[in-house]
Amino acid sequence: MYDKIKFLTAGDSAIVMEFGDTIEKKINARIAAVVESLKKKNIDGILDILPTYRSILINYDPVKISYGEMVDTLKGLSKADSGEQSDEVRLIEIPTIYGGEYGPDIDFVAEHANLSKDDVIKIHSGTDYLVYMMGFIPGFTYLGGLDERIATPRLKSPRLKIEAGSVGIAANQTGMYPLESPGGWQLIGRTPLKLFDDTKEPPVFIQAGDYIRYVPIDQKEYDRIKEEVEKDTYKVSIKKVKRGDLHE
Repeated sequence: MYDKIKFLTAGDSAIVMEFGDTIEKKINARIAAVVESLKKKNIDGILDILPTYRSILINYDPVKISYGEMVDTLKGLSKADSGEQSDEVRLIEIPTIYGGEYGPDIDFVAEHANLSKDDVIKIHSGTDYLVYMMGFIPGFTYLGGLDERIATPRLKSPRLKIEAGSVGIAANQTGMYPLESPGGWQLIGRTPLKLFDDTKEPPVFIQAGDYIRYVPIDQKEYDRIKEEVEKDTYKVSIKKVKRGDLHE
C-alpha cells in the first residue's frame, strides 16, 4: 500500500485514486471504506464510482464540480480506513454443479493439483470469496481467496464461447461468466442463476465487497433451480453475516 494515495487524471471527466500496486485485502478494504464514504456523501457532480483491486475510478461532471474540487474532496475522504467498514457483509450463495459438461476442465485442475475431483469441489466450495471487483463484461466477478492447492494456469488457447453461468479458475483467482463470451479460464462448473439480467434494476445482484459461497448441487437440483430462474420465482440467498463468521 502506498504511503500516500495517488490521484491520476483519466481524461477530462474522471479521476483515478490509486492505493497501491499489489492485490491484497488491506488495500481493497481501504478502497471499500472510501467508496462507502463517497456514496454516503452523495456529492453532486459525481456520476459513477468504480472500485477495482487497488484503485477507484470516479467519473464526474466537470460542469458541476471542477477537477481541483474533486481532488480536495477525495483527499478528505481518503482518511477513511478499513476500521470504518461495517462488521457485517453480504454473503451470497451460488448453487453450482461441478464437472461433466458444465465443468470440462475440472479433471485437468485435479490432475494439476494432484488431487481427486471430489477434493477440488470440496476445496473450491469450502471458502467464502471476497468480490474484489467487477469487470471484463457486465457482472463478471473477480474473486480473491482461492486455495493455493487448486490454483491453475489459464488455458493456453482461450475458448471462443463460454456458456453464461460458468465458474472458472485462472491462476489464484476464481470467478463466474455472467454472459456467453470468449474466455481463457479453466471451467470447473456452472450455476443456473442468471448473473446478469437487463430486465432487472440493478441488472447485477452481486457487487464489489460482497462475499460468494459456492454450494454444490446435482443435476436434479440444477434443473429445478434453472426452471425457477426462468419463471422468475427463484430467490437468491443473500444474507448479512459477521465478518468473523466467514469461511476464509
